[in-house]
Amino acid sequence: MERLKEYLINNEIEYNENKKASEFTSFKIGGECFAIYPKNEKELLCTAEFCRDANISYSVLGCGSNVLISDRGCKGAVILTQKLNGVNCNDNVISADCGAQLATVCKTAYKNGLTGLEFAYGIPGSVGGAVFMNAGAYGGETKDVITKVRAYSKTGRKIVELSNAECDFGYRHSVFESSDYIILSAEYTLKPADKSEIKALMDDYIDRRKSKQPLNYPSAGSVFKRYPGRYTGQMIEQAGLKGYTVGGAQVSEKHAGFIINKGGATAKDVIDLIEHIKSVVKEREGVEIETEIRVMD
Repeated sequence: MERLKEYLINNEIEYNENKKASEFTSFKIGGECFAIYPKNEKELLCTAEFCRDANISYSVLGCGSNVLISDRGCKGAVILTQKLNGVNCNDNVISADCGAQLATVCKTAYKNGLTGLEFAYGIPGSVGGAVFMNAGAYGGETKDVITKVRAYSKTGRKIVELSNAECDFGYRHSVFESSDYIILSAEYTLKPADKSEIKALMDDYIDRRKSKQPLNYPSAGSVFKRYPGRYTGQMIEQAGLKGYTVGGAQVSEKHAGFIINKGGATAKDVIDLIEHIKSVVKEREGVEIETEIRVMD
């Protein structure tokens, strides 16, 4: 990593070679990582290209809200995009950089009297992360409002634009999960509406989150994907697992689809708890449930 440090210093790119993942993920869990903070798109892409040419593995993360990083930290480098957070509105189109928070995009839509993004208000993630996993809630999904995504093709070494169809959106899925693209920005096409109606929807969704989700504890949001025709959280609750604890990790007593960090939880605690939940649900219901969080090491 000495070559990478030299490159970053020479190009005045901020980094921290001993940054704990517990300090930049919503789970507040994880070991030390070599964290890089590009302040613009050029720094992001040049750093990624340097890592590739130097044979240094790397990951790109936004808010770290849907990931669990190993207690050992991550191999290679973690490029964090929080500083790439521009959001612009032109007529009924909002363009947002990959590191912009969804809440900011939703507020921009409201201020401009545009509807379609209310479902995303309160999702604790970035634009890039939401596109990556086709984040959704309350019947809405990212795919419903995305027109196009700008991304960098590591193989082609060029910036490309992907249409909604080319993003291959599905339930908690997009083409970006299995491709070499780095998401740079996204374009949302929305519809004009009465601001009071937009605000009423946003307030309703936030109130629902506060009443049903354990927002007062660190977590990575909903841990498991919805099982076809079933509510996974309900199956976990019916299995008597609400409140079940492994180390500092606990199945939320408020919403069984969430695993929370009660204090001092390790990545191993969470993984062991996930495996226990899967095993109990498989034995009781005869179904295999899948996680939607990314596990990184």
